[in-house]
Amino acid sequence: MSFQNIMDIFRKVDAKSILLICHQNADPDALCSAYALSCLLNKISSSFKIEIAAFQGLNKLSKQILKFLPIIVVDSLDIEKTEAIVLLDTNTIEQLGSWKKIIEKSAKPLIVIDHHSKHPHTESISTIYINDEQASSTCELVYDLYRQALLRPNEREALALYLGILYDTKHFKIATLRTFKIIVDLIQIGVNVEEALNILSTYMPLPERIARLKAANRLRIIKFGKWLVVFSYINSYHASTARALLGLGAHMVIVGGKRKNSLVISMRALQDFFEKTGIHLGRDIAQPLGKYLSGMGGGHNTSAGVNGEGNIEDAFEECIHLIKKKLII
Repeated sequence: MSFQNIMDIFRKVDAKSILLICHQNADPDALCSAYALSCLLNKISSSFKIEIAAFQGLNKLSKQILKFLPIIVVDSLDIEKTEAIVLLDTNTIEQLGSWKKIIEKSAKPLIVIDHHSKHPHTESISTIYINDEQASSTCELVYDLYRQALLRPNEREALALYLGILYDTKHFKIATLRTFKIIVDLIQIGVNVEEALNILSTYMPLPERIARLKAANRLRIIKFGKWLVVFSYINSYHASTARALLGLGAHMVIVGGKRKNSLVISMRALQDFFEKTGIHLGRDIAQPLGKYLSGMGGGHNTSAGVNGEGNIEDAFEECIHLIKKKLII
């Protein structure tokens, strides 16, 4: 699928109002890809009315980006006033919370732009599904759309794309040659690298520190051959805690807990673990676990998440079962 396919859909429904939707607590890749795409569409037609929405707003770093880029984000939907919907950086519509049913019931064309492993349900309800799991971020895919449209980002758009890529590659730790070629181009456009790094640098709040320490005190370690898989539970900062526990020495981390009435689980693994075991967290663990928990799951090869219902210990036992099925010890 290409940028031309997207424009064909817009022309078919005579789209004037377009809604760009990010996943809940949108991270910098989701926010910046939506902003850059909105700018690209406005370059094509100034008559487009484009709105960016994020369920439950933005995460901490994304809120900081708003100080440097002129992005307006709403946290409510008005589907009736839009002719087309674009879903960005969202692997499953479960990540849209209460918006899920609104999107499912809508007859408006749905365009999905995402770099996580494909989710069958998301693909089944989409009009166009632009997916490239080899891309390091959704911002990379939006950069490709600029090239297909034969247009070049301006300095602010380049900064947005740079920030999204910087965040999702963990400051280029998992960047590819393709990523660095894009980064070079963005810097040539005018991105100030030092400024970008400062934008994504934040002080860790005390509750986040406490959550990490509590989770470390509740560790359950299981050894699968030479691999150490760590489980823990906490009711907030799941992704941050999973990253922290990975840094303590685990090969794979699964952290879960309750958020309101839902069970939320974050997973992280070392690149070496993925390459040597072949276990893809999004496809092999998160997706089937999401189904088991009557929810949805998905993500990358070394980073994934699940939302569902049930007991955390049952979820952990199912994870162990799924790992054993895939792992040859």
